[in-house]
Amino acid sequence: MYQTFELENGLKVVVAPMEGISSTTVLVLVGAGSRYEEKEKAGLSHFLEHMIFKGTKKRPSAFEISSLVDSVGAENNAFTGKDHTGFYIKVNSEHLPLAFDILSDTLSDSLFLEEEIERERGTIIEEINLYEDTPIYKIDDVFYELLYDGNPLGYPTAGEKQTVKKIARQDFVDYARRFYQASDMVLVAAGKVEEEEIRRLAEKFFLVFPKGEREKFVEFDNGQTKPRVKIYFKRTDQAHLYFGYPTFSFFDPDKEALEVLSAILGGGMSSRLFVQVRERRGLAYYVRTNVDLYHETGFLAASAGLNLEKIKEAIEVIKEEFEKIRQGEVEEKELQKAKEFIKGRTVLRLEDSRLVANWYGERLLLEGKIEPPEEFLAKIEKVSLEDVLRVAQRVFVPNKANLAVIGPFEDAEEFYKIISG
Repeated sequence: MYQTFELENGLKVVVAPMEGISSTTVLVLVGAGSRYEEKEKAGLSHFLEHMIFKGTKKRPSAFEISSLVDSVGAENNAFTGKDHTGFYIKVNSEHLPLAFDILSDTLSDSLFLEEEIERERGTIIEEINLYEDTPIYKIDDVFYELLYDGNPLGYPTAGEKQTVKKIARQDFVDYARRFYQASDMVLVAAGKVEEEEIRRLAEKFFLVFPKGEREKFVEFDNGQTKPRVKIYFKRTDQAHLYFGYPTFSFFDPDKEALEVLSAILGGGMSSRLFVQVRERRGLAYYVRTNVDLYHETGFLAASAGLNLEKIKEAIEVIKEEFEKIRQGEVEEKELQKAKEFIKGRTVLRLEDSRLVANWYGERLLLEGKIEPPEEFLAKIEKVSLEDVLRVAQRVFVPNKANLAVIGPFEDAEEFYKIISG
């Protein structure tokens, strides 16, 4: 059973014990991400994440920090999303004090040295080049730009090359001061842990952060009234697409039914889309569905890597499967299989202390409360055929279809006719 407590400065702490392991993941989540950025500074959250382990006053170089991590056989990493950023160290539990020390030090006292900034700027630009040259990655950005056009949710998390080139040292200092504060941070320790020790370490190392106030973001107002298509022209041997619809937020009581709907469509190798698009017609190498939810919005989409000559047929098949479910063509057996798929995958993921830490931390930071895995799974089990139909009718609204495509195509109109027909 997990425990939570709050430090004097407002920083929330979660302790999630796990049986049968000797390691612990210490994770710090910060309420900062690309949706909080100004367009001319797009990529700042991600750039700052790269800079955190590059040197502090106490440990002036990246080598010194990495050497400490390596000296105990630990692993550390970080990630940036639309609405949060995470930093973690996974370590043998007997070295927990070191993990707390390094995370606190790097997050509160990074130097942001000019020479490190310039080196990392080059690394990030090459990361962006990788995304640009890899359609299976780039299609994510194209779809977000289409769906959230004009809102920071549509900005690429890594930024654009021209914005990354303009980010200066003072931008990091100001951004860290603005966002890296206790009221908008969550600390999670998952694995071989005891609450008393975690409380002592949290009070020793994390009271250095000022309380501050949570930052606001620009809310997305979905005023879509007709289908939309966005083509990213690239000479490729395979087309990549996202075909999806806006949904609701992670506060909506239908979110579990949405997960089941997604699993029916594209969860695993026996799902509808995998069978119809790949197995029966050989139109794609990969095809799956994605659900992504935020504070006030979200989406469900099918993504696929397709035969160039048969992309239109594939879009027709995907659209047909959406419509079948909207018309109620789901059987009890299929519903039960989708629920067992979600339950099984959830259990497998939660055998990893890092993913356990993410589970508790993200919910507390973003939703303001923790939903234990067993509560989530109980809600999944209660989803009925009527729930799936209701959500399908809420989501698969014809005039809210969105299609993003990467490939050697120029005529968006031919794709528009398919999704709007």
